Amino acid sequence: MNRALRSGLIIIRALVTTALIGPFLIPVPPLEDTVEPAKLGDADSQFITLNGIRVHFKKVGDGQPVIILLHGFAASVYSWHEVMEPLAATGTVIAFDRPAFGLTERPLPEDWVGDSPYSPEAQVELTIALMDNLAIDKAILVGNSAGGTISMLTALKYPDRVEALILVDPAVGFDNRIPDWQRLLFQTPQMQHVGPLLVRGIQASGKDLARSAWHDPSKITPEIWEGYLTPIKAKDWDRGLWEFNRASHPTGLSDRLSEFAMPVLVVTGDDDKLVSTVETIRLASAIPNAQLAVFEDYGHAPQEECPDAFLKAVTKFIANLL
Repeated sequence: MNRALRSGLIIIRALVTTALIGPFLIPVPPLEDTVEPAKLGDADSQFITLNGIRVHFKKVGDGQPVIILLHGFAASVYSWHEVMEPLAATGTVIAFDRPAFGLTERPLPEDWVGDSPYSPEAQVELTIALMDNLAIDKAILVGNSAGGTISMLTALKYPDRVEALILVDPAVGFDNRIPDWQRLLFQTPQMQHVGPLLVRGIQASGKDLARSAWHDPSKITPEIWEGYLTPIKAKDWDRGLWEFNRASHPTGLSDRLSEFAMPVLVVTGDDDKLVSTVETIRLASAIPNAQLAVFEDYGHAPQEECPDAFLKAVTKFIANLL
């Protein structure tokens, strides 16, 4: 073997060794100043164990209809704080923190057997488990962004449990944008070691993400920032967010839009920087008989930025169901 080839093989072996072993040499220090999620709850917070997970939720109002609110990525029950009480004039309103977010417990791989509780399928089952535990036969599901995806998947699997859908800037099809090689990379032991460290970057980027969700981010007050940031004080929030990313996969929803038979309202701001308004309008046109409301000069989270317009559209839609 000539010297050049031998040198080349040595370099290749060194690179492979570095790629395989290097990530394990990166220290991942434990998070500081985090507490059990339940200790961060508000006076009206409730906790319930569903499918082995301690789930945080809030409930206001009573009677029919029952309205269940599902927040988006990196959000929480707090994202509905402007509209929960007003919606309670219509019936019972429930908002819960999806796994990996808010004050819901973050189970770790050593805590479960079988499929990840962070997967889209597991979140569907968790939504139904919440309804079963609270003796709710049917509900109107209101999903913002990625919460819209879970609402739609729930309606497809359990159509007899979903009275109607209200999709708020729904993030449908975004799960197709992660390449297969990256999904495979997420499953490697090396990435499992450093993954929680990588997602901690949301502490720095989270404010930019929140600003992108608003048409006018100058309206985000210090109190709102505090509401957004509370969940990163929860124990294992980084590991939970990493497991959520690992468990994400294409759902095929974009190919099943014609299957929705229940009433559907789609709402969006006309300045959505996270999910294109054009995409949302196209989505609404592909769902049979879906209604559409577009709010002028608002962004990705109209329930926060323009609660009055949001409530007007939603309550009108609900009133027509009764």
